[in-house]
Amino acid sequence: MVIRVYKTAEILKVRKTANGTDLIINVPDRSLADSIYDKSIRHTECRFDDGRSISIEQRKKAYATIRDISIWTGYLPEEQKEWLKYLYIIRTGRPYLSLGNCSMDEAREFISTILEYALEEGIPLSEPGVQRSEDIGRYLYACIKNKKCAICGKPGEIHHVDAIGMGNDRRKLDDRDHRKICLCREHHTISHQKGRIAFERMYHVYGIKYDDPVRKKLTEDFENLEENYESVDSNGTSDG
Repeated sequence: MVIRVYKTAEILKVRKTANGTDLIINVPDRSLADSIYDKSIRHTECRFDDGRSISIEQRKKAYATIRDISIWTGYLPEEQKEWLKYLYIIRTGRPYLSLGNCSMDEAREFISTILEYALEEGIPLSEPGVQRSEDIGRYLYACIKNKKCAICGKPGEIHHVDAIGMGNDRRKLDDRDHRKICLCREHHTISHQKGRIAFERMYHVYGIKYDDPVRKKLTEDFENLEENYESVDSNGTSDG
């Protein structure tokens, strides 16, 4: 039986030798010594992160999300990966990508795209999406847009980080300049119990300003109407 273990490791020391290079690495949170000795493992495969192509961490995030989505849809992971690649192409207009050698920027956009898809469809993830996101602000925006909790991904409601203030009608107040975050009832309660600063540090989230696209479009249409009315003279004829 062939056993493969894929883990991110940290290079602690490097030494040039006549035969090549000696490396001392640390594999965190994993005890491998017994397995190596018992199976007399003498060879390993290394992939180095040069900071330009997709990183090891990015690849792990992408494949973990693909796996979660495939479990929800029922597709095989490889089939789901290809389907999500074409979703990425459609939504971004970018060319087909390979998760083996794409750039860090392409990987970042792909991860954001499939996380947003998971939010839209209500697909449960095996760990918080915010921990996989390469663009936290974008992910928080998508959570508000899709009414999904920024912590757990469950259905949520808008939580105002900046207080509305006593006596203000939430239904009528223009809150575009107020920071918000979408939270489920459980995490909304925790945010009040812990306090804003402690809550943000605990979950690595924060409030953002969000302008509802529908309201934004209605506001623009209303402003255009006002401009048209102002262009009409007292006789009811247009300046143009």
